[in-house]
Amino acid sequence: MNTIIETHNLTKRYKDFTAVNKINLHIQKGRIYGFLGPNGAGKSTTMKMFLGLTAPTSGSFSVNGKTYPKDRREILRETGSFIESPAYYGNLTGEENLQIIQQILKLPKSSVKEVLELTGLYEHRRRPVSKYSLGMKQRLGLAGALMGHPPVLILDEPTNGLDPAGIHEIRTLIRSLPEKYNCTVLVSSHLLSEIELMADDIGILNHGRLLFEGTLTELKTHAHELGYPSENLEEVFLSMIGEDNLKRGGRK
Repeated sequence: MNTIIETHNLTKRYKDFTAVNKINLHIQKGRIYGFLGPNGAGKSTTMKMFLGLTAPTSGSFSVNGKTYPKDRREILRETGSFIESPAYYGNLTGEENLQIIQQILKLPKSSVKEVLELTGLYEHRRRPVSKYSLGMKQRLGLAGALMGHPPVLILDEPTNGLDPAGIHEIRTLIRSLPEKYNCTVLVSSHLLSEIELMADDIGILNHGRLLFEGTLTELKTHAHELGYPSENLEEVFLSMIGEDNLKRGGRK
């Protein structure tokens, strides 16, 4: 298995709270990995560790053969990210916002036009970002993440707050990225039906623990063997999380 992101007992604690608990992820190169879990499951914390925004308490991880913390800068150079709501300069145009990233990364000027065209923003490139719709701002965030053709993309809730048309647009774009850019995508979302249409592989977190990792077919087979409903991802997910919560003394 050709993995591009791998973790070894990766753990993050905040005083007496364990946000991520000894998880072992194996994210394969050139695929879309759907990262699922309820609010507070540890998805965003894991992604932030990959980006050096918070340090692991214990355990380790590697990205594209580079190990944190020794190769932190190299990891960041090879990783595009969209975490929560990206920050913009509202008084600047979409093009000008991307030109700032282009200059920081020392990329050719043509890279700005390329990502504007890829994300469908080229005709709006000279409009101030303050005049962009939410969907356009999400696409601008993706455009920024794609600058420089990073081999790894980390996207945290990229369809958050979008209407159905915007969700379809972003999903179609993300689905096309591994082939167009030869990249690997780690994407989290609360929209399970979208992940089902988008992802090649699934990882499910609950209370910081990894409950499952594998393909969607493997997940449904696993659910069927356990006696869970397995018609769609939402049914499997809710059953798996509910059973884990019951084992913890909580409620389904």
